[in-house]
Amino acid sequence: MPAAPSSCSDVILPGATLGILGSGQLGRMFAQAAARLGYRVHVYSPDADSPTGQVAAAATVAAYDDIAALQKFAASIDVVTLEFENVPTTAVETLAQFVPVRPAGRVQHVVQNRVREKRFLVAAGVSCTPFVEISTGAALAEAADSIGFPSVLKTAESGYDGKGQAHINSLEEATAAWQALGQAPAIWEGWVDYQREFSVLVARSPAGALAVHGPLANDHVHHILDVSAIPHPALAPHAAAAEEIACRLATAFDLEGLCCIEFFLTTAGELLVNEIAPRPHNSGHLTLEACQTSQFEQQVRAICNLPLGTGEIIQPAAMVNLLGDLWQSGEPAWEAVLADPRVRLHLYGKTTPRPGRKMGHLTVLAETAAAATQRALAARARLTGGS
Repeated sequence: MPAAPSSCSDVILPGATLGILGSGQLGRMFAQAAARLGYRVHVYSPDADSPTGQVAAAATVAAYDDIAALQKFAASIDVVTLEFENVPTTAVETLAQFVPVRPAGRVQHVVQNRVREKRFLVAAGVSCTPFVEISTGAALAEAADSIGFPSVLKTAESGYDGKGQAHINSLEEATAAWQALGQAPAIWEGWVDYQREFSVLVARSPAGALAVHGPLANDHVHHILDVSAIPHPALAPHAAAAEEIACRLATAFDLEGLCCIEFFLTTAGELLVNEIAPRPHNSGHLTLEACQTSQFEQQVRAICNLPLGTGEIIQPAAMVNLLGDLWQSGEPAWEAVLADPRVRLHLYGKTTPRPGRKMGHLTVLAETAAAATQRALAARARLTGGS
């Protein structure tokens, strides 16, 4: 879908200072994209020597509920965006009194809670997994009757990368899983038989311009994204429908910024929206090399109300994550992958590798996405002495 022309009003031009809440790798790559366009980035988070702080022009290290620090931060920036959706609402609401927050707090409010998110999807006329809100033991029995098994029980808030969720095959397992979650508010979702997981990135500017990247095919290991690739032949027939859904949701949100829509393509050929993330996404890291405009530059353009770029693919590509597990036997053999001119290495500046922690990624461009995936996996294997 071509981007609509941007209004000249409320444009934040290069030379301005962009604020970001959160200081991980997404903020790091946002800051690098912003600097290339001539912006300064000021990051706010409780973490010192963070991935974003290492490359930003300025950093405020303070708690998200430190009102005085937030007010001082607001005075130094022209607009602020989010690196992750679970930033405490106190920070967003405080900053919104002084500067534009993009995406706005209403978007964050929806996606911070899985039940609200599902209800938003239903109201927008978008298909999603069947679900029941769980707040009492009686609701568990009702969900078992209405949805059945297998299913997934998830915390309503704060879960990611498989944390805070359990596969369940009986009411007894569901009861035990809910008790393990501390009987916190939860959501019961029906299991989906799917042939592919994929994502679409959608940007929307304050002027209402829309632009998309994807669809990006995603493979997970232990609930953590392992490989993303573009383009994928199985997704081509569904690209237009997925793009329409992404743009519909961005408009319904009145989104200002960038958003990732995660989909299931079911075995029956139906598109179901799984989750929404109002920020750049791990699956979109390959856009740095594979697309005319990366997801991070698009985020900058969108929050500044500049004309949006295009997600047009330059060349098929694949990305593989580098988790902290790779460090278990010592420092990975970086020279083994850098010797391959087609491999692009991205490290996030994190000093402490832990199993499951995202430490970096590799991207490979090739003649096809399948060839890029094979080469990227082989390159990662060489990091620990594989071939």
